[in-house]
Amino acid sequence: MATMVHTPATETGAITSRRPADYVWAITRISLGWIFLWAFLDKTFGWGFATPAERAWVAGGSPTTGFLKGTGENALGGFFGSLAGQVWVDWLFMIGLLGIGTALVLGVGLRIAAATGSLLMVMMWAAALPLTTNPFMDDHIIYAIVMVGLALAGAGTTLGLGNLPIVRRTAWLK
Repeated sequence: MATMVHTPATETGAITSRRPADYVWAITRISLGWIFLWAFLDKTFGWGFATPAERAWVAGGSPTTGFLKGTGENALGGFFGSLAGQVWVDWLFMIGLLGIGTALVLGVGLRIAAATGSLLMVMMWAAALPLTTNPFMDDHIIYAIVMVGLALAGAGTTLGLGNLPIVRRTAWLK
């Protein structure tokens, strides 16, 4: 049986060969990015999946009200419920969805996307406490872990713009 040795890319060089796992992580990155971008688009335009047209952001609706008002009975519901519908919270949330989603899909700025995306996911997790199906784990925590893993693995270099010279030279774009 032959043994295959993979030498990972260095910070200064481009990858010359890719493992199948590199493509799995790239597809994971793009898919997770699309989840964020879709949430932004649906909340902005109300395409009727999670947000009806009459509640779209462009129609004067608040993208944070539905989720945050629904946390009223939860452990931190009073705090998160008080944030619902505030203009600054809506803007931060929507900029976050757009920025995180774009960074993940393009494979640029994964470190920033991992940090801000994980913060957003942990806050959404905290708003849902106590969880009904598990003592502490849910999809928000899994998404946060995956985003950190994608950034640490340099997943933007496969099927993304992470190999561009400017990205390799500029730490905050990695």
